Amino acid sequence: MIESFLASWSLFHNTYVTGWLIAVLLAVVGVLVVARDQIFIGAAVSQASMLGIAMGMWLGSSRTLAGCSWCRSDAFLSLCGGAFAVLGAVVTAGAGRGRESSEAITGWVFLLAGSLAVLAVAHSPHGMEEVHRLLSSTIIGATRSDVAAFAILTLLTAAAVTANLRTLLLLVMDEEMARAVGVRVALWNRALAVWLGVAVGLSIRVSGVAYAFGCLVLPALVAKHLCRRIAAIFLAAPTIGLISAVAAFVLANYYDEPPGQIAVTLLASALAVAWLVGRARPRS
Repeated sequence: MIESFLASWSLFHNTYVTGWLIAVLLAVVGVLVVARDQIFIGAAVSQASMLGIAMGMWLGSSRTLAGCSWCRSDAFLSLCGGAFAVLGAVVTAGAGRGRESSEAITGWVFLLAGSLAVLAVAHSPHGMEEVHRLLSSTIIGATRSDVAAFAILTLLTAAAVTANLRTLLLLVMDEEMARAVGVRVALWNRALAVWLGVAVGLSIRVSGVAYAFGCLVLPALVAKHLCRRIAAIFLAAPTIGLISAVAAFVLANYYDEPPGQIAVTLLASALAVAWLVGRARPRS
């Protein structure tokens, strides 16, 4: 099995490395999503990113931009997906302060974005094929530029978390206390929403919805049940995500199965085991 995987390295090394970087990046971001009970926001942002990609395809095929070759490129679609993901993250992060609840606004973003994404490309066979690809989470075809982009994003995220760990822990555990000690909570919330949108939006264009959303929430959920301190979760979650992604790509290559679905299955199985371990652990 390992020999078969190593033999495929020369052909798919960009795909493998990109998939592993996405798993680490989203697992770190996902710790904040899970710790703040905002899992459904991750799903809404994923749908918003898919809407951005669909709108990018619609614009690229329109007569108005017929002479713009860049508007039909992967970079343009990634930019559209990231922009819409950021917008969706900002809208959902600011929800719950008016008459409507946070869950209502998040559900609205999720349903509206998912529906509009299909409507935008309903009459384009190539567009519908792309939507199905995003939903099926195929990561095959990642390029060297994807490796570079996600390596930079992962390093920046790790550096930002390391430098601001105390502030992030305070925001997660007690926002009122954070305000009392001078933390600009509203500004931090917007910054975290933007970063969530960037990470998820760019990841979905490469890996699809299921893999991106699974790597966002499942490693953090597993770590949450295995670790007693939030600070430890920031180390455990990316480790769990990376190990699961490596195992998934090895198994996918050997059995000729979709790597995204295998990764999500492994992570979901690990979460089930973590639940059982958590139930068996004596309460302090």
